Amino acid sequence: MSKKIAIGGDHAGFAYKKEMIVKLEAAGYEIKDFGPYSDASADYPDFVHPLADAIEKGEFEQGILICGSGNGVAITANKHQGIRAALCWNQDLAALSRQHNDANVLALPARFISFDLALELAEVFLSTEFEGGRHATRVNKIACK
Repeated sequence: MSKKIAIGGDHAGFAYKKEMIVKLEAAGYEIKDFGPYSDASADYPDFVHPLADAIEKGEFEQGILICGSGNGVAITANKHQGIRAALCWNQDLAALSRQHNDANVLALPARFISFDLALELAEVFLSTEFEGGRHATRVNKIACK
C-alpha cells in the first residue's frame, strides 16, 4: 500500500503543486489535491484547514503545503492541535523536522526555492523517520490541552 499524502497551498504555489503531484504519484505516493486548482488569487486557509482536518482524522499520513513564502500555510496548519507543520528551505531542515519534531506537514516557499529543491525537500521529508526517544517527550508537550 502506498503512503497517502495530502497536498495544497495557494495560487503562488499552484505551479509547483501541480508538478509535484505528477512526480510524487510517479514515485508511488497516493496524492489528494486539496487545492487551489488554478493560479488565480486564492485564500490559502480555504485549502489548508480541510487538509489539516483530514490529516488529524488519519485520512492521510502527511501533508505538503506550498505557498509564496510558506509562512501563511504553516501558520494556518499549526492552528490545528494534531498538526506540526515545518517551513523548510533546505534538506537539513526537512530531515530534522521529521527526526526531531515529528512534523507531519511540510511547508514550502515557492517564491524562494527552485522546483527541483522543493521536490528534493519533499522526498527527504516523506522518507525520513521520527527518531522518538527524548524527542518524543518534547513533541508530546507541543499541543495545547
